[in-house]
Amino acid sequence: MKIFNTMTKKKDEFIPINEGKVGIYVCGPTVYDYIHIGNARPMIVFDTLRRYLQYKGYEVNYVSNFTDVDDKIIKRANEEGVESIVISERYIEECKKDMAALNVMEATTHPKATEEIPDMISMVETLIEKGHAYEVNGTVYFRTRSFADYGKLSKKNIDDLEAGHRDEKHKLKVSGEDEKEDPLDFVLWKPKKEGEPSWQSPWGEGRPGWHLECSVMSKKYIGDVIDIHAGGEDLIFPHHENEIAQSEAANGTEFARYWMHNGFLKINNEKMSKSLGNFFTVREIGEKYDLEIIRFFMLSAHYRTPLNFSQELVEVSKTGLERIKNTVSRMKEILETATVDSLLDSEKDYVTKVNDFVAKFENAMDDDLNTADAISVVFELCKFANSTATSESSKELINLLIEKLDMLCGVLGISTKKKEVLLDEEIDNLIKERQEARKAKNFARADEIRDLLTQKGIILEDTREGVRWKRA
Repeated sequence: MKIFNTMTKKKDEFIPINEGKVGIYVCGPTVYDYIHIGNARPMIVFDTLRRYLQYKGYEVNYVSNFTDVDDKIIKRANEEGVESIVISERYIEECKKDMAALNVMEATTHPKATEEIPDMISMVETLIEKGHAYEVNGTVYFRTRSFADYGKLSKKNIDDLEAGHRDEKHKLKVSGEDEKEDPLDFVLWKPKKEGEPSWQSPWGEGRPGWHLECSVMSKKYIGDVIDIHAGGEDLIFPHHENEIAQSEAANGTEFARYWMHNGFLKINNEKMSKSLGNFFTVREIGEKYDLEIIRFFMLSAHYRTPLNFSQELVEVSKTGLERIKNTVSRMKEILETATVDSLLDSEKDYVTKVNDFVAKFENAMDDDLNTADAISVVFELCKFANSTATSESSKELINLLIEKLDMLCGVLGISTKKKEVLLDEEIDNLIKERQEARKAKNFARADEIRDLLTQKGIILEDTREGVRWKRA
């Protein structure tokens, strides 16, 4: 298998550190709100990477964190008049619901930043001892120029970065905030501010810098060296660059062997932003489409290419996914009427062709996780199945076609089964039960029913006249 390594800027042969085992670290979301559709892309892409590595026989240790202490979380908590942990725990649970709806497997470990503070303090102490960090008035900074390879991932030249910070250097001096030895130095530990959560440290009460969190959590749950570090391309600089600097300076070894980054997601060819009114959460999209369609849509393009999210393109994916499900459904119908059990002599060539499709799928996935080409192979296999299988075919051949379609779609995290369609009466009864649950203040049950209806493609709309519903 070859992976495009952001560090080397080329496709490198994937060779794990330990034979048969792979450690993957994926930067997770900051939990202050529902995850948006842009968050979903790396979750789906690298979940598919994990599934494919498991398909190839690797034991995968998949670690993806939750940043549960951050300025945005604190701001939301202050707005609601609650503690930060109330906000972070609420949205961790909501994030897990959305991930499950996208068929993203639970991580081997989902560490939370706030539960790893002692190890973060320990790494900062190590960096100070080694001369890579320094403390000023309760803030600890990383000495960026002390790390000779700074910029090796993003290919940024440190002197060019210095030139870009000249205005900042002047601004800091004018304001009297020129604590840093160098404008390029970044924060490892920040002192407590009024109304913020904090932890005791050798430098006073405070909290960790964002970059530090991932360095510490990946080290604890995978080791000093990670096989694959992944995330969105917006994290390359400064987040991943800073992770490399502090990890390699502290641990004295390479931080990650392979770096994978997914491309940006645009909405109707525009950058997603709240000001443009094109900012969508996964939850909102889930009210319009079954999220399995969104997963299929995300995998229909190569993960490194920019992806444009539009209703027209999602509808194309919806049609494509239905085509796969209809093929498997038709195979199962044929199976019920088939009378011959064992493979016919005339079908032996068909078995070879089916296995050729599987090999072609694997070749696509081995080529830097090319899910777009892999999905094309699934369509080819569907076409072959539809043109080959008849009521005269053997059960062995039909079962083989079903099995291989199931297997390949399973690697992509897609089910070949058609979802049960709720009858109108069943929907009305569930809505009535939800209304009764809300009156009884049993909001957990009310949310459960709404989630169930959403999963079944039923969109609810609360109006003055009562609850209306429609099928997605």
